[in-house]
This record gives sequence, C-alpha cells and structure tokens, in this order.
Amino acid sequence: MTTDGPRDRNDDGRAQQARPRDELGRPLPYGSTGVEPVPDVALPPMETLQFAEDLIRAGRPFAAHEVLEARWKACPQEERELWQGLAQLCVGLTHAARGNEVGAARLVERGTDRLVRYDSTAGPRYGLDIRTIVNCAQNAVSSTETDGRHSTR
Repeated sequence: MTTDGPRDRNDDGRAQQARPRDELGRPLPYGSTGVEPVPDVALPPMETLQFAEDLIRAGRPFAAHEVLEARWKACPQEERELWQGLAQLCVGLTHAARGNEVGAARLVERGTDRLVRYDSTAGPRYGLDIRTIVNCAQNAVSSTETDGRHSTR
C-alpha cells in the first residue's frame, strides 16, 4: 500500500483508503485511532445480515453498508435489488446521523424502491420482513428531520 499523492493506492495502483475512519465512515487524519474496519469480502447471506444488524445496533451504519455492499457485489443477479436496497438504507442512515437530511431522504427512498420491487418477486427473504425494515428506516430518517438530532459533520 502506498500513500503517495492525493489517494492511497494498492499494489495494483487501484484506489484503496488506508486512512482510519470514525464510526460514521468519515476519514480521520493518518495516525488517528479509528474504528475497526470490516472485511471487504462477501459473507454468506445470513452471516451478512447478522453482521450488518450488529453494526447498526453499534451505531455503525456506514460499516453495515460496506458489509451489505460486499454481499450485493457477489450475490446472484436475482438478489441484487435486495442487497443493494439494504445497503442504500444503511447509507441513508449514515447521512441522517451525519446531519445530511436531504441525502438521508434520497438514499432511503432509493433503497425503499429497490426493496419494494424485490418484495414483489419470489426471491429469498432470508427471514427478513422487508416492509418492517423499510418502515423502520423511513421512521429513523423522518425522526432525525423533525426532532433536530444531528451529528457534527
């Protein structure tokens, strides 16, 4: 890993962020102590869901997004709407926690649209109640908008 120039690069020259990050995925200065990064490999579906849920409960929706994104990139084509929709909800929650109400609403809307489409298919649910998840994310974002809770940007 090289840190020359404006972006970190791996040995193949591809961008790879080596800076530590805070719990909401914001980069910290080099040498700072950040949160533990999550693996960037796709986990099996149930393990992905459990890990993402644990991260959300720990106040790390950005990390949950990364776990879901890895699954989305590796999943069968017919499951893409599910995993991408879940990842987008987590990005929406991240934006809400960072105080970005517009970004939060947009990402939750995009994730909701994908999940509603997926819910009309015969694809596997992995024990998820999609409508409840959508309602929970929408409520979390709307409560941030109405009660003024914001994290420092």
